[in-house]
Amino acid sequence: MSNALAKAKGFKKSKTGTYLSIGTTAFGALSVYKQAKKARNEHDMLKLADAVVSAAAIVTGLAILYRELKRLGDDDVLLG
Repeated sequence: MSNALAKAKGFKKSKTGTYLSIGTTAFGALSVYKQAKKARNEHDMLKLADAVVSAAAIVTGLAILYRELKRLGDDDVLLG
């Protein structure tokens, strides 16, 4: 089982794993967008503040993942 665990940890640090993390994080942005839209319609400032903080966490997470891709030496044209 430790071999499977080592492979899972290796995947997390791989380019493919990082791209998957970026995708799932970006997908979470859809939920935050819906949350913010609903909060605005309901004039609920506390839920809107929660959505803003969640959006900031998503942006920060994406920035960290982007940095990880650059560290891995990805030669993708989009990354420069």
